[in-house]
Amino acid sequence: MIEVRNLTKHYGDKRAVNNISFTVEDGEILGFLGPNGAGKSTTMNMLTGYISSSSGQALINGVDILEDPIKAKSYIGYLPELPPLYLDMTVKSYLNYVYDLKKCKLPRRAHLNEVMTLTKISDVSHRLIKNLSKGYKQRVGVAQALIGNPPVLILDEPTVGLDPKQILEIRTLIKKLGKNHTVILSSHILSEIQAVCDRIIIINHGVIAAHDTADNLSKNISTDHRIIARIEGPRDEIVRALRNIEGMKYCRADMEREEGVYEYEMEAEAGADIRRDLFDIAAEHHWPLLGVRSAEMTLEDVFLKITMGEGIVIPNEEDKKLGEQKKGGDN
Repeated sequence: MIEVRNLTKHYGDKRAVNNISFTVEDGEILGFLGPNGAGKSTTMNMLTGYISSSSGQALINGVDILEDPIKAKSYIGYLPELPPLYLDMTVKSYLNYVYDLKKCKLPRRAHLNEVMTLTKISDVSHRLIKNLSKGYKQRVGVAQALIGNPPVLILDEPTVGLDPKQILEIRTLIKKLGKNHTVILSSHILSEIQAVCDRIIIINHGVIAAHDTADNLSKNISTDHRIIARIEGPRDEIVRALRNIEGMKYCRADMEREEGVYEYEMEAEAGADIRRDLFDIAAEHHWPLLGVRSAEMTLEDVFLKITMGEGIVIPNEEDKKLGEQKKGGDN
């Protein structure tokens, strides 16, 4: 649905975006991350046609945003970081205005009612927008992006300034929209990206530094594969038993967390999954297994390491396959 080919943007001598390429498939939610000045906003502005690229292409549903901007933009619903609201209009009059502005052909009353129901703003449809809470204003912003039922939604910081309840509501809405739309979501709330998005792109210094699922990014950048288990039972006996698990690299007991309960830090060899053997051993010896958690890097850890590291780039699985094929061809 969205295809970016060698997209580049210069501002004088400064190269804000440097030859980036990626695709977003139908019905996929892509998280777009990057520190300030990394080229994230520039890329999104090129995708929506707000600014032109210096070179390369951005295709929306197969249409080049520069060659046929009107048609390409008809496929896009866009929510900027600051929603484009007319505060002195009521919600309903504003959505009617957007309907006319987009030259929407869908049945007016039914379509607007459907959009308001989906975004849960029907109960404030006759209120002035300036009198709404921040959360409701954000919902109205999402509603205007949905008018015309565009197949592509580009949402820039859709939950900025919202309280935790409002964030959860907007997050739930985005996940629901992802079932019928292709979504690009930009956010500084990394937990939100991890909870909502199918894939993640991290852009840094104008280039794509990482492109994969959150789990794969964590696995690819982590130098170890550790888990921490909380087990009740005889400390030394448990350590000896766990060390005998096939694929176990090391195991050590941490401090006593409760009476008779210790945490055990374990690292598996690359490619080994020791969780089932851990469960079997605990069950066999009747040692209560009170908790297991991964000690791999969080998305926040990954983001900080990539954006603060020295030019680290993590390829996605497709990049790896292409590299292996090329290597095989060279041989």
